[in-house]
Amino acid sequence: MKKLYRYLSPLLILALLLGSVSVSAAPVATGSGLVTTQAALSAERTDADRERIQEILSRADVQEQLIAQGVDLAEVDARVAALSDEEARQMADQLEQLPAGASAVGALLLVFVILLVTDILGLTNVFPFTR
Repeated sequence: MKKLYRYLSPLLILALLLGSVSVSAAPVATGSGLVTTQAALSAERTDADRERIQEILSRADVQEQLIAQGVDLAEVDARVAALSDEEARQMADQLEQLPAGASAVGALLLVFVILLVTDILGLTNVFPFTR
């Protein structure tokens, strides 16, 4: 058994040492030069922004509205493809901030709860089922 430990211990120590060595986050070499981590992340974000824009524009209700306003769908795709990275990021951010109808439902629910609580406390007389 001691013989096994004598051979196995150095191998385990070597495996632990090699496993704990971290690989540095060096730039990736490409054919045209080096790509930094920031550039790679920026490219991923731009791709995600363009995908988000395409996802929204591919919805049936959005396409119906575009057609109703006389916009050619092929032209829309061409314009989205021609957006610069900064324009795509701004457009995706604006699309995220647009109300989607959920805020109206939330506001109505909040008003209902407030009126219900004030009616239960006797401050208002809105709902007859609270008496």
